[in-house]
Amino acid sequence: MGPAGSSTTSTATPSGTAPSAVPGTTLIGVENVATPRWARRRSGETSVSLGKALRSLPAAVAMVSRVAWRTSPRLTVLAGVVHVLSGCVTAFGLLATADVFSALLRDEPTPDRLVQALPALAVVIGSFVVRALLDTAVSAVESSLRPRVTRAANDEVTAVLVRAELLAFEDADFRELARQGGRRGVRSLETSLRYLAALLSGGISLVAAVVTVAVLNPWLAPALLLAAFANAWAAARASKMRYEHFLGSVTRNTRKGVVEEVATERDFALERHALTLQEQLLAEHRRISDSLVVDEIRMAHRTNLVGLVGRALAGVGTGAAYLVLGLLLHTGAMELALAGTAVLAMRTGFSSLASTTRAVNSLYEDSFYIDFYKKLLVEGAERAQGRRVRGGSPTTAPADPELITLDGVSFTYPGAPKPALRDVDLTVARGEVIALVGENGSGKTTLGKVLTGLYPASSGAVRWDGVDLAEADPTSVHSSIAVIAQDPAQWPMTARNNVTVGRLGRDDERAYEEAVVKSGADEVLATLPAGPDTVLSRQFNDGQDLSGGQWQRMGIARGMFRDAAVLVADEPTAALDAKAEARVFEGLREATASRTTILVTHRLANIRNADRIVVLDQGRVVEQGTHEELMALRGHYHELFELQASAYRGGLLAPAAEWTAEQTTE
Repeated sequence: MGPAGSSTTSTATPSGTAPSAVPGTTLIGVENVATPRWARRRSGETSVSLGKALRSLPAAVAMVSRVAWRTSPRLTVLAGVVHVLSGCVTAFGLLATADVFSALLRDEPTPDRLVQALPALAVVIGSFVVRALLDTAVSAVESSLRPRVTRAANDEVTAVLVRAELLAFEDADFRELARQGGRRGVRSLETSLRYLAALLSGGISLVAAVVTVAVLNPWLAPALLLAAFANAWAAARASKMRYEHFLGSVTRNTRKGVVEEVATERDFALERHALTLQEQLLAEHRRISDSLVVDEIRMAHRTNLVGLVGRALAGVGTGAAYLVLGLLLHTGAMELALAGTAVLAMRTGFSSLASTTRAVNSLYEDSFYIDFYKKLLVEGAERAQGRRVRGGSPTTAPADPELITLDGVSFTYPGAPKPALRDVDLTVARGEVIALVGENGSGKTTLGKVLTGLYPASSGAVRWDGVDLAEADPTSVHSSIAVIAQDPAQWPMTARNNVTVGRLGRDDERAYEEAVVKSGADEVLATLPAGPDTVLSRQFNDGQDLSGGQWQRMGIARGMFRDAAVLVADEPTAALDAKAEARVFEGLREATASRTTILVTHRLANIRNADRIVVLDQGRVVEQGTHEELMALRGHYHELFELQASAYRGGLLAPAAEWTAEQTTE
């Protein structure tokens, strides 16, 4: 059976010929990821109505206005003033036009009446000039305000994400909310500011047109509004359809992005080619894309149909307005002199109706994505580091704890069906070297993060000298820890900064040199074209990339330079050769003389001299003691150690790093 239960047949591929995609085989899939919580439809959410669009409008307008006001109160007020003035000038121009037509068309036009109409005509021309100047002012104000609003919104998103606790990024729903709220949400805020300006200007112009035709004759106003409601209904329904389409396709778009990443990114390039997966990944990408295209076309046809109905109804309304005007002229209820003004006012009204309707429904549509932005800010604040501190004001954790204790600690990852740690009781004394061992998935790495406060315990308590980390300021805890990760961060900065970023503000050249030498990073620096001043990123001109082992040495140097009271080294030498590994462990032994060290490793020969070895199995501590004590116990640790030792006791080639490390410890 192939992946996803698909039946596949193995066939030989001629030399030099790339295998084609296996029909029906799914590598990543599109059906196995749940819709994020924030994208699930609630009861009644799919109803579509103009009333709902209008009811949702104030919230969207308020959100955009608040961001604009926080960004620049002066520009926000100025934008509102010029829009109001622009609309008032429009109304004034329409009324002045009525005077022009009255002067020209009363009885029969004569040269004297033309002269009499010149002042009113000058007023009309002046209104157009002032309107043009105000429109220019509007553009100038908006062009100054929009970038500031976008910058402020981006800053808020970045702030909540950079301050979010580490555990938040283990939640797939939160990661996707961050992507949608940060991308679509911020973009919608920017466009909504433009739509809000159009709404204000168009709305005032619409009111001016409606008031003008109502003054000329009250029967014209209802006919004028009929077309507006038809357009508004169609636009609201189309906006809702597009939003429903987005919710229905959000998970598939996420998976499409995953497939695009593995099909095109450098991190997967080696195995993508070595495993000849190009055509398979391309086929999977096309399969997901095709399903999205089908839905997109179906949605487009439905919205086009709705738009057609709306335009037809709006046409009926327009025709009705002109029919009313004709009847008024036929019955003598309106003078011919005012008919020209009525026509101009109706054309202005129809134009303002169209722009206002577009603005209302664009704001309605954007309000969904602005809601994602708001949800991100709220959830980000709830997940902020230190937010979950119990007991009100946080306490300060000891800078160098004499005793770290775990009492009945359990921990479960977001969305995980079972705990990664279960009822862990552990005590670590200052200066001890504690090795955490166990099979993959036993909870070693998780325990290291919980013990140092990087992850909050789901239940139980982690205490440093009696201070519960759940009640402590996270910054005070994290300032006292150093982490050497198996896959260290590849910071896009100079090689020197990749080390000194371990403790910003620590200006100690001797400590830097010691960290570089003890970690073996000096050998890495010697190979770089500009030495420690080389930028370690291919994203920059003249940037340099490193191998996995070289990056690991830089990470070890960074952890050593941090010089923290509690050091967690998680498989620190997994990518190193035997010589480099021996050098690193020698440096770690020297560095651990004055600090508490938690060593996570699979290579048991490296930990024989640890003060205590803690053995985990399925999230529980099943054994602990020295190497000799655990070997004499002949339990789980004995089994694991013997499995590794038997590889070279039986004459087989042992892993060089394990052999070298064992010789070093003997």
